[in-house]
Amino acid sequence: MIKVLLADDQVLVRAGFRALLDAQSDIEVVGEASDGEEAVAQARRLRPDVILMDIRMPGMDGLTATRQIAADERLDGVRIVILTTFELDEYVFEALRGGAGGFLVKDTEPVELIHAVRAVAAGDALLSPSVTRRLIAEFATRAKEPAPSPRLNALTEREREVMALVGEGLTNEEIAARLVVSPATAKTHVSRTMVKLGARDRAQLVVFAYESGLVKPGWLS
Repeated sequence: MIKVLLADDQVLVRAGFRALLDAQSDIEVVGEASDGEEAVAQARRLRPDVILMDIRMPGMDGLTATRQIAADERLDGVRIVILTTFELDEYVFEALRGGAGGFLVKDTEPVELIHAVRAVAAGDALLSPSVTRRLIAEFATRAKEPAPSPRLNALTEREREVMALVGEGLTNEEIAARLVVSPATAKTHVSRTMVKLGARDRAQLVVFAYESGLVKPGWLS
């Protein structure tokens, strides 16, 4: 059973999500929060698998709550999906940097929301990957040219290559096809890269790929 915590200041939004998710045989909404502070407290008490986190809430916002949850070692297994009204939202990039596993726009189709919860609970990340790539590219172009990161020295040439492909938004299967290796080998390379860089998930790996200069913003269509 996938345990979900809903964090949104709009009661109707929470009610709609709860009705949709609780109707699934493998998903259970275990709690609700109306602001970031309550979301952090509920996360620590309930230890959900997935948190659907509104980014704009009164008091402590979803961005600050995401950072606090991601920094809490006791909540290492909790995955956060940011909910936003707009696809290109500067706060979403900050949330991905801060530890969110991905994001969804609030008007997403019900089937996509259900798939997203299951995917994140299974350890996948970067929901709506094409939109996420556009968002990262959009805001990375506004940043200064990154200096070469010494952390890249810990990676092998193949691991750098794999991280660049993750930054492009490719799945393990697509990386395997591009490099002509097995999906299992591609997954191993991705996992080792995440461990070496201390990345929480693939979303943070993508952010690091941009911030380190390994992937140049603007070259993606």
